[in-house]
Amino acid sequence: MAQRRHNIFSPFAGRLKGNKFNARCCEYMGIKFASEKERDRYIFLSGLERSGVIHNLRRQVRFELFPDEYEDRVVHLKTKDKVVKRRSYIGVCYTADFVYEKGGREIVEDVKGSKTTVTRDAELRFKMMHYLLGIDVKLVFKATEEI
Repeated sequence: MAQRRHNIFSPFAGRLKGNKFNARCCEYMGIKFASEKERDRYIFLSGLERSGVIHNLRRQVRFELFPDEYEDRVVHLKTKDKVVKRRSYIGVCYTADFVYEKGGREIVEDVKGSKTTVTRDAELRFKMMHYLLGIDVKLVFKATEEI
């Protein structure tokens, strides 16, 4: 089978599809994870849940920070006018890696590879979580980090 050659003048030459921070997707017990570190954190947290330290462990929990906005628009057809709802602004959401309860408090975690992998977009969403919903997001850099 012949290998594909890229045009060296192409802006996409040599780029392969993959994760922004070279994280490898993996699977554990039929559950897909975005990185090996996230999988290891899940194994650690599920062990704590089995031992009774934490409760109600959930993955990929979505928080809506700003809802979608819709507006009514009039569409002119041949014989009549019709009012249609169209989305005027796309909402903003944050998806947490893990959410669990410890001591009656809900804890929201986001697993990151290192401090350099926290993007400005992520920082902004963490701030919006704090100011709009009153929820602080705990950043986790080691899979076995204490809770």
